[in-house]
Amino acid sequence: MEDIKNMGKITAGLAALLITGQLATAIPAAKAEAASTEPLQESKAQLEQSNWKQIAIYIDSSKVEQDGKAYQAPRPAIVKNGATYVGLRFMAERLGATVTTDSKTNETIIQLGSIELKYKNNSKSYSLNGTAYPLKTAPYTDNNVLMVPLIPFIQSLNIPYTVDNKTITLQRSTKPVASFKVQPQEIVAGETTVIYETNSYSPLGLDIVDERWEGKEEIFGKPGAYSVSYSVQDSEGVWSDPFTLTLEVVKPNEPPVANFTTDKDVYRMGEPIIYTDLSSDDEDAIVDRIWANKEEAFFTPGSVTINLEVKDKHGAIGEFSKTIKITDETLYTREEFYKLFTPVGNKLAVDGYSVKAMEAIPYSYQTEPVTLFRSSGPESINSEGILYQDTITGDARFLLHHKNQLGKPAKLYVLAENPGTSPATVTLNNEAMAGPTSYAEWAGRVSLTRYFEGLLAAKSPQKITLQPGEKRIIWNSINKNPMKPEEIITFTGDLSSDAPVRYTSLLVLANRDPIADLEKLPYLDPNESIVRGTFADSTRVFVYNDPVGARSVKLSLTDNREDPFQQGLDGIKGTEALNSGNYGLVYKLKLNHVAANTLILFNPRGGLFVGSAVVNGDVVTFGHSGKEDISSTASVLYRTGNQEESVEIWISPAAGSNLPFVLLFEPIPKKKN
Repeated sequence: MEDIKNMGKITAGLAALLITGQLATAIPAAKAEAASTEPLQESKAQLEQSNWKQIAIYIDSSKVEQDGKAYQAPRPAIVKNGATYVGLRFMAERLGATVTTDSKTNETIIQLGSIELKYKNNSKSYSLNGTAYPLKTAPYTDNNVLMVPLIPFIQSLNIPYTVDNKTITLQRSTKPVASFKVQPQEIVAGETTVIYETNSYSPLGLDIVDERWEGKEEIFGKPGAYSVSYSVQDSEGVWSDPFTLTLEVVKPNEPPVANFTTDKDVYRMGEPIIYTDLSSDDEDAIVDRIWANKEEAFFTPGSVTINLEVKDKHGAIGEFSKTIKITDETLYTREEFYKLFTPVGNKLAVDGYSVKAMEAIPYSYQTEPVTLFRSSGPESINSEGILYQDTITGDARFLLHHKNQLGKPAKLYVLAENPGTSPATVTLNNEAMAGPTSYAEWAGRVSLTRYFEGLLAAKSPQKITLQPGEKRIIWNSINKNPMKPEEIITFTGDLSSDAPVRYTSLLVLANRDPIADLEKLPYLDPNESIVRGTFADSTRVFVYNDPVGARSVKLSLTDNREDPFQQGLDGIKGTEALNSGNYGLVYKLKLNHVAANTLILFNPRGGLFVGSAVVNGDVVTFGHSGKEDISSTASVLYRTGNQEESVEIWISPAAGSNLPFVLLFEPIPKKKN
């Protein structure tokens, strides 16, 4: 306190720094500004009850003077750890505030008008209107009196103060107080009628008899920043300080301008049309574009009008139309055009019936020694339990596809356990998580897409060493977020181990410990139509050296005829298992002589299919759904150029989609000018 003694009177802000050593603990500037207006207005009744003008607090003394009258505090004001402490209840009551205690939270609650403060013994934070703020020094109890740092307390109540030697003086302003706010928040020049909502009061309880405005307008004619001030006068003739707001007036919204061009005005039938969207908006806030009659090409001669409608964030609309001419000359037929120009990943129409009779490429394959751990039975899980379990050594691929039907949030886990007598190392090479989601086919495609992306990225693996008998959760991305009821998760991942490791997939309620509760969980029986199991040699490699693409041919996969389903073992029951659909199996197809101008298509034969593939190192995603005949659609995977190419395709059945499928290889015409 020596520094304070030598300074004389100083400002309240500097005093807080010296007395508390922690201005940062006070209410932030933005919050303080708010507290200086509406909270004071709403606390009028409390202020009238106490009706004080000045309070003097004497440090190292129990004496407190209020408007010249002396009071005795239960504990003296004291400087401790660089902060000045006072008894909370006594000081709050002197200010006209109410004090209550919450026995459940052990908090002391101070209410002054609309300002609510909460303090707790030994807590280095306090609450101001529900928001927590830090305290450098915590409240403490002295002879059953809760002592709190004074400066943050009075600053939170927006009470001015000064410091003179060892006396801290709180001073209430006697001027009336004025404030206002406006509606609506956005004010448009020449359009918006501004509504002013005023608030005013006298700290002394006097009547407000007059008011004064500067800069007030009901409608502002031009955009810009306008300063508006409001003052009030009490019955003794005293004017308040002006309360000022700066109103930002914006210019009226200009509708967006729709515009586009085509690369030509006259086209042949089947000739590609290049559209360039030139639409603009003064705020760059176009939120929607609606085209009418926009086609990549037209196949009937005559005049064609294309229309574009654009909408901005305010709902204003702009429209533009252009008419082009289609001659009776043909550049490409409809079939030729879509084979040539349908973007990779998009679909086009095919003759689904003729695919059945199409010539098939002879299919034979070799395998890679990757063991598949497939956990998808039961797919819909109605009770907690172990979904699948088996012991695997070496390289393994995992496919999990499960839906939570427990009626409560649940989590899916994969555990790794070392059943041996020596340490075992598990190397996590790749993981691809999708969900939780309500859409099974979406989860299947996203997991597969991320899996392929992970293979291409070849990220650094994670190694885990398991001691004999040790159990660990692996791939925490699976259990990061709980599955809500009716949500599904699809997971695809690769790992390897240098010793036998027992892997377990299980689903439990979200609040349970899967390792601690493992021994209590039952093994769940799979539905007869759903597969789980362990399947060896789960990568099939097909290398084809004969020419392909000079005529229409197909490669049939996942049909259990040309491409047989895997035979495996149910690791829980010890019975045979069949990988129906070959889900989780990865096909690596290498076609070394694909003719120039060959179109490679994916054609689903069993219904809805939403999946992905890797073609010459690029991931291609595609989807087939809707009410149309899905088998009469095909997605573009790749086009060769003007010379023969080698094409490598990685593909796998996507969980949640239907099988079988075929790959089509069709000749397409050379591009014309």
